[in-house]
Amino acid sequence: MKSRVFVLVSILLLPFLLAACATMSKEECVAADWRVVGETDGANGQDPKRRFADHTKSCQKAGVIPDQSLWYQGFQQGLTRYCTPLNGLNAGQTGKPYNNVCPVDLSAGFLRGYSIGKAEYNQRSKVQNVQNRISTVERDMDEVRARLAKGQIDEQVGKSLLRKSEREIDRLRFEKQREELELRTIERDGEIFASNPNMTIPPRY
Repeated sequence: MKSRVFVLVSILLLPFLLAACATMSKEECVAADWRVVGETDGANGQDPKRRFADHTKSCQKAGVIPDQSLWYQGFQQGLTRYCTPLNGLNAGQTGKPYNNVCPVDLSAGFLRGYSIGKAEYNQRSKVQNVQNRISTVERDMDEVRARLAKGQIDEQVGKSLLRKSEREIDRLRFEKQREELELRTIERDGEIFASNPNMTIPPRY
């Protein structure tokens, strides 16, 4: 029964999923300036092969064949806006993947910023992960207290569980402080880099 419901829901959602995957509407395909489309894609650091293939697929129903030559010219122009040290920093900070699109003369600067930004993103994720673990232990403690209040578990057992959880929370809070200290260090490095994108980044990046 569950499998039938899943299949039915999948069928009903299929048109919406396909629409979400489409990069362009029929109207956009017909009116497209492919050089401008390519420049926009390049400025966003899109994977060129995948992106152009998606455009081709999106425009099939409109009977439009994208002009790959014009699109690629625009894409290369867009990369000059994307492949900057500061944009690399921003891309890393927001966790965006790097599709290895920057030309050799621009990639070094972009990757300097990206490495610091990605380190900040990863470290922020570590801090959040520890906080999530703290929240989980706190919810478990609330459940134990509720069961104790209802007499559903032995009092000594409940108190023992609570003490154990309190020790775990203390350990996790200390771990979180360490991770937050590391995050602040990386954030300062990012701020320094943002004010001087040509700086040599610390070896750990």
